[in-house]
Amino acid sequence: MESMEEDRFEPLPYLPARGVRERPENREKNHPKAINNAQLMDSDSSSEGSEVCESDIPASAASGADKMSTNSTSKFLLNAMAVDDYRKNHWPNLEKAIDLLLIQKPTDHISISYAQIYSYVYKCVCQQHSELLYKDLTQKIISHLNQVSSRLEVSRPEDFIENFNLALSQYTASLQCIVPVFMYMNKFYIEAKLNRDLGEELMKWFADYVAEKHVKTLMPLLARAHSMPFQVQPSTMANVVKGLYSLRPEWALLAPALFSGFIPQIHPPAVVSQLPHYAAHDQKMQLELSMNGFPRGDQSRKRASEDS
Repeated sequence: MESMEEDRFEPLPYLPARGVRERPENREKNHPKAINNAQLMDSDSSSEGSEVCESDIPASAASGADKMSTNSTSKFLLNAMAVDDYRKNHWPNLEKAIDLLLIQKPTDHISISYAQIYSYVYKCVCQQHSELLYKDLTQKIISHLNQVSSRLEVSRPEDFIENFNLALSQYTASLQCIVPVFMYMNKFYIEAKLNRDLGEELMKWFADYVAEKHVKTLMPLLARAHSMPFQVQPSTMANVVKGLYSLRPEWALLAPALFSGFIPQIHPPAVVSQLPHYAAHDQKMQLELSMNGFPRGDQSRKRASEDS
């Protein structure tokens, strides 16, 4: 009887599911005795706590911090090399081209490879130097404008309008070349991150660093030249007045009569009650023209072709 009871409680052997072939190592693992031994080992290990020695940490995890520090160091060195390359190669070539463009006259022709300049700008933007390039360009242009302003300060009054016109014409002509070659920086940095436009920025700098400093000197000279026809070339007068209006439209309020001669709709719309005043103004202008050697001609006939 005792042998029968012992046989009754003997654990049954593990049998895999029907139709499934079991691997030998799994057969030993899944045996009830093996399972009981594993549970006992787990209970023993849990009683010892969760203490882990540094020697038990895998070597790959321990070297992760070293790899991160190595990567950051290599990235820093690469960035430093790229900045050094920008300072030694890219910006000096760009600076020389900008100098030539800023001092050229509208009628001059200079031999510059615009494709090469554009290539330098493209590389600088691709190497994440847009901010540095914009900063250097800003300093270069503002330095040039300060020199222009200094030259105008020592200009004689009789030459001031002509000199200002020359400075404005040279600058606007240079922008026709500078803005296109810096188009890539303008699109991906100035417009995208600063929400501004390079062309508008360059004209604003001329207004801030040149025109605003000399507008109080320029306005009386322009008004005097406007009252004396052909003392200054009409094309020069028109270019200066229109240029000032494009820089700061509010400057037209300083001399409405002057600006109205070159900019339409400066004055309010004409009214019927002011017709005599308009006629008197026209007569005065005709008298001034005749006194300055511009005869009205034969007014007996309106059309010369009627004499047949």
